[in-house]
Amino acid sequence: MSRLDTTDIQGFVLRGYALPFARYLFLNIDDAQRGRHLIGYVTKHVTTGEHWDAGKPDWTLNIAFTHPGLVHLGLPDTSLLTFPVEFFQGMKARGEILNDTGKNAPNNWDPMWRDGRIDLWLAVNSKTKEMLDGRCADLEELVSKTGGTKIAGTQDAGALRIDGQWSTKEHFGYTDGFGNPDYLGVERDTQPGQGKLMPDGTWAPLATGELLLGYADEAGELPVAPVPHLLANNGTFMVYRKLHENVATFRRYLEEKGQLYKGGKEKLASKFIGRWRDGTPVELSPNAPDTQIVKDKQKNVNFTFGNDLNGTRCPIGAHVRRTNPRDAFGFNGRLVNRRRITRRGLPYGSYVPEDQLVRDEDERGIIFMALNASLFRQFEFVQQQWVEYGNDARTGNDKDILLGNHEERDKYTIQGTADWNNPPFVCGGLPHFVELRGGDYFFLPSMTALRMIAAGTVDPR
Repeated sequence: MSRLDTTDIQGFVLRGYALPFARYLFLNIDDAQRGRHLIGYVTKHVTTGEHWDAGKPDWTLNIAFTHPGLVHLGLPDTSLLTFPVEFFQGMKARGEILNDTGKNAPNNWDPMWRDGRIDLWLAVNSKTKEMLDGRCADLEELVSKTGGTKIAGTQDAGALRIDGQWSTKEHFGYTDGFGNPDYLGVERDTQPGQGKLMPDGTWAPLATGELLLGYADEAGELPVAPVPHLLANNGTFMVYRKLHENVATFRRYLEEKGQLYKGGKEKLASKFIGRWRDGTPVELSPNAPDTQIVKDKQKNVNFTFGNDLNGTRCPIGAHVRRTNPRDAFGFNGRLVNRRRITRRGLPYGSYVPEDQLVRDEDERGIIFMALNASLFRQFEFVQQQWVEYGNDARTGNDKDILLGNHEERDKYTIQGTADWNNPPFVCGGLPHFVELRGGDYFFLPSMTALRMIAAGTVDPR
């Protein structure tokens, strides 16, 4: 297919900005007409997917809406009713499906997410903290001047600074940011292993319709999308989840179990995720981290699990294997191609070195954001079937060791061999390493759709 019209697609959809500072502003809309005026002003400054010929911009701006937000902006009912049911209901109402219960239930979320509604998401990414503050101050002034909307809350996020350098690690110490999918027509620095596995062992881009509305997906179908088509085309859906990390609990558990595991603490940590903490894939290097593999873009996501079906190299339940099983379920990976999501997450909170005291109570974690054309078929399936339930991976009711909403009896099994250096091991008594603190489902429209929403000209006829 020809290249996409990048001027019509929000840049947040097509590329990871990799800017060190971010702030998300969450708004309520009280007056439709004034709210549309705000959208009109903001749209003029929204960052699109156009190629950065002059290098990275100093800052970026993007916008998305919940279903209540579109209601309060006055979209016609005949359009609102055509959105997918999971987007209409919102993430809070889907709690039983997602296993957002117990500690992860909405009554334990941050007040902004627990007590009120969120209509609008504004995202600012920037090179410096000063620039972030300046741009956000401009937006806050604009909100005040236009009226009809108010800021319900904000969330800061950004790269962690470790040993004086910006890092791609998160608070548990794992290097993040590997393996977002390639899509047909999306220009990016592609790597083997990021798309879909072909019969000859090479990799190809996924169908555009796995990311963007208005294009065929891997089944050759158009994902469920609102009408008119101009409202949907070149847009996508975003999952936003604030994931609090209990860093003290994680470090204590890893230390305790690492003393019992023959391979030691760091090897055990690698078995949790499927990558060593420097990013080395366990499937490619099961016994030691290898910086050469991490640095090699031809290798660091170029692996499969089909020759390791028993999980003796990378455990069957390891996080990267559960969330992208590749060819582990057979059929050369075709069962997985319709479950892929694009991640845009960032850590929040200050980093605490491994040798210093850290508290679970402090604000620290990851803002998980995922883009997909179908919330139900992609994110919700992965969350329900692969994160919170282990049957597809032949691990019964076992959940993802880090993201799972654990109960006292939960366990994590590391498959092993007769080799004394690679014994099987069972981690019992799993605590809550990660707790959900809020979030929702958002629609990221195209630039065309943003202008239609701002002008009040969305017409399903």
